[in-house]
Amino acid sequence: MNSERGPGYADIAGHYRQLISDGELRPGDALPSLREVCEQFNVSITTANRAFGLLKAEGLTIARPGIGTVVASRQAAVSTGAARIDRLERTGKEYQPGETSTRHRAVRIHCSDPSIAELLGINLDDEVVMRYRVFTKNGAPTSVGYSYIHIRALETVPELLQQGSLKPFWHKTYKERTGLAISRSPERRTARIATPDELAVLETSLPSRAVAAAVLVTRTTFHDESGPIEVWEDIWAPGHWQEDGQ
Repeated sequence: MNSERGPGYADIAGHYRQLISDGELRPGDALPSLREVCEQFNVSITTANRAFGLLKAEGLTIARPGIGTVVASRQAAVSTGAARIDRLERTGKEYQPGETSTRHRAVRIHCSDPSIAELLGINLDDEVVMRYRVFTKNGAPTSVGYSYIHIRALETVPELLQQGSLKPFWHKTYKERTGLAISRSPERRTARIATPDELAVLETSLPSRAVAAAVLVTRTTFHDESGPIEVWEDIWAPGHWQEDGQ
């Protein structure tokens, strides 16, 4: 970024995008005027206007007569798992405004999914800890989340079998007790046909004459120095936008 000329319009848009993502600016909150943006970032009115145009094009803001540019209400936009981790590390907040998780449960199971077993580096039917939750936004379910955790993590963090939401996030506890950091691989995405149970949990009905519904599935693998330690799998309700920066 050139400090003499000031940031570009994409940098300014990124600044406000981050504030919206972190909940510092909530739906209905007003953004500064274009003149204030020019003064704050030392840019021209053209650059400020382009930045606001980008935010509007992304659906993050709307123009409201008598007020100016305000943060839009975006019920259909939901966070990726990776974005939740980034937000937690950056602000201590896991959720977007209006977002939470419910129906938490934990259990030891035998891994029956070959792809999960491969990602964890275990044999099919080996034991894992599975944690389950449903994410909601403004009371409506947006995704079903599964965590498949290598059984070796249980020795260090026995709380993994605790029912309900874990506070703090178990990665932090693991690092404090072992001195080992946990890193993550890039998020992987695919689509498949939803099961009837998934549609029920996500409160999704099939359209008239439809025989099936597709859902987006994302997976993120976490590692420590000994190898893979956790796989996150999220199944997203149809009709929602999944965004990395949210």
